[in-house]
Amino acid sequence: MSTIKKTAMVTVCGRPNVGKSSLTNTLVGEKVAIVSNKAQTTRNRIYGVVNRGDTQFVLLDTPGLHRPKSALGDYMVKVITASLSDVDCALLLVEPIPHVGGPEKALIDRIREEQIPCILCINKIDTVEVAALLPVIAAYSEVWDGFDAIIPISAHTGSGLDDLMKELGKYAAEGPQLFPDGATSDQPERQVMGELLREKLLLCLDKEIPHGTAVEITKFSERDTGVIDVEATIYCEKASHKGIIIGRQGAMLKKISSLARHDMEKFMGAKIYLETWVKVKENWRDNVNYVRSLGYRDD
Repeated sequence: MSTIKKTAMVTVCGRPNVGKSSLTNTLVGEKVAIVSNKAQTTRNRIYGVVNRGDTQFVLLDTPGLHRPKSALGDYMVKVITASLSDVDCALLLVEPIPHVGGPEKALIDRIREEQIPCILCINKIDTVEVAALLPVIAAYSEVWDGFDAIIPISAHTGSGLDDLMKELGKYAAEGPQLFPDGATSDQPERQVMGELLREKLLLCLDKEIPHGTAVEITKFSERDTGVIDVEATIYCEKASHKGIIIGRQGAMLKKISSLARHDMEKFMGAKIYLETWVKVKENWRDNVNYVRSLGYRDD
């Protein structure tokens, strides 16, 4: 019988590449959101589920707030703003830099507008001296004195995360369990397969190419033997990009597929047979209908 008696919905927000997905994965205890060192890795809102004691925390990992330059970018910004409605708390994740940038100011304004409690989390404290945090705290306190708490953390080392979870527990309310025991995310397995493949595109490809790619899982089925068949189509915006993704004699695509298959098997706990194709879809990021057809929908 479940011991969950309380729940807390928490939006994790911040600029691109500040560590939102890494923090979500660390708290959940497994990868539910893909990560890379490239901005705008996360495109959808992803729920990460953390059960602690009698409380279920649902973390809403969001895309990084940025100035949109395409229909896809517009969608991502809408996801962020919508995720700051009807939650119990916002967690604003920032880097240990004593300057409040435009994205942070915009998020603070949105949080104040929604009148929701907010915790300021200074991430990546393992990269600076403790004394360097004081001017960071001062800079944000000057912009807004309404933070419920300011907590330095490291999603990489785990430092400060117990303090963070204790603070988040203050926003939990009596209510039914939202996700069943054992659930770690709201993402269907098919979607996770596509995201894991896209993560490897981000890892292996340089410059703008990976941002112009999308992945569609066209087959996801299990054989009687337990082997899972996955067929995926990688879309890119230019014929020249297709050649780079495939690589000489298919070497790059084989590398990407091999890395993705390894993570897919780890996630599913089963053998994966993966087939991948690459197709050109020019300027797909600027086509609202095509963006929606790939699952980036705000309705």
